[in-house]
Amino acid sequence: MSDYRAPTPESVPGAATVGTGRVQEMAKSGEAVLIDVYPAPPRPATLPADAVWMPKARRTVPGAVWLPNVGYGALSDDMDRYFRDSLERLTGDDRGRPIVFFCEPDCWMSWNAALRAVGYGYAAVHYYPEGAGGWASAGLPLEPVQPEPGPARAESGGFP
Repeated sequence: MSDYRAPTPESVPGAATVGTGRVQEMAKSGEAVLIDVYPAPPRPATLPADAVWMPKARRTVPGAVWLPNVGYGALSDDMDRYFRDSLERLTGDDRGRPIVFFCEPDCWMSWNAALRAVGYGYAAVHYYPEGAGGWASAGLPLEPVQPEPGPARAESGGFP
């Protein structure tokens, strides 16, 4: 449920598995919504409430949207609504629009998010298991990204 960094299956039932080259094509053409689902870092529990906290910036595939914390094994009702609403907004409520889910290599967050999107009725779900790490290993640039607003901030302890 929370130990998300471990080897994953090579495919997600109902989704297409894609590699870096295909994701690069999809990003360049604009045909797909790229969604990074890496979790937001939690605010350290021992940090005083009035202390400034600067979590490490997330770097991702250019043009991707960061929907943190939507790939855990189980979601709260608020997080599930955030994920559903975000998918509707990002796809223009077109369940046939291609969506690419990723995080990092050996990360269950993207596998779970892709499976969940298939369950929500999205027909063109793509799973990119290499994630941002695979993108960078291919010599492609990453860019900083901020998380999309929503309950992910509250559930991560106030990620800015």
